[in-house]
Amino acid sequence: MSKDKPPSSNYIQSRWKLLKATFSKSPRDLPALIEILRDSETRNILDPDVLVMLEGAIHTAEMQVRDIMVPRVQMVVIHHAAEPASIMKTVIESGHSRFPVVSDDQDDVLGILLAKDLLSCFVDDEAEDFAVKKLMRPAVFVPESKRLNVLLRDFRTNRNHMAIVVDEYGIAGLVTIEDIIEEIVGEIEDEHDLDEETSIDQHGRNRYTVQAFTPIDEFNDYFGTQLGSDDYDTIGGLVINEFGYLPKRGEHIDLAGYNVKVLRADKRRLHLLRFEKTPVSEPGNPPA
Repeated sequence: MSKDKPPSSNYIQSRWKLLKATFSKSPRDLPALIEILRDSETRNILDPDVLVMLEGAIHTAEMQVRDIMVPRVQMVVIHHAAEPASIMKTVIESGHSRFPVVSDDQDDVLGILLAKDLLSCFVDDEAEDFAVKKLMRPAVFVPESKRLNVLLRDFRTNRNHMAIVVDEYGIAGLVTIEDIIEEIVGEIEDEHDLDEETSIDQHGRNRYTVQAFTPIDEFNDYFGTQLGSDDYDTIGGLVINEFGYLPKRGEHIDLAGYNVKVLRADKRRLHLLRFEKTPVSEPGNPPA
């Protein structure tokens, strides 16, 4: 049948009968269901975007929290004794809206802080009596084996957007409702995400976020530097070379007059870096 012609009613009925027959015998025969859906898209019964979401929803029902969680080492957390200025700096750099609040023990999650709840601290002089514990909300803990479709239903029912993932050893990571939705509809970009075409973004006078894949030549043109390496083409590769190993989120190093901090990274590569101009001290005076 030509893809330009609409499917006949007989074809649709035959597909529906096959679908019912498949699941009356084997409700878990997901490959057969996916094959039917893909065939339906080929015959213009399903829109390609709809097919992607249906496949995503099907696979999500088979996935567990451990498959998509943000690992513990990559979690952006707030210390329970942190001051408002320090917290705002973390919020701006990460672009996140929710943060686990931890005690002196990083494995002790006390609650969840919403960035919007900080607004009250900057009006009516409430910052003088600031305490993270007054603003944080209860944390939800889930096992890493929990299925994503079940967790999504729990998120919707309880109007919650983040859960702390635990395993037999303690905190394993975190998962958000956006992480699950992205498994269904694909990656969701927001206003805090750098555009793929925008590899360098300025924040204030001396602070920048830089995509690790930024070519070294592009970096040099932007900052007026003369960095170079015969072994690496990107600024991320050069930073790894300076460290001598693949650094984790939060590690930093000085490079070309900038303090470079790793903002996002995984076990295989760097994703996002922060470059902050190192203060230049006058002769005889220590750096501020």
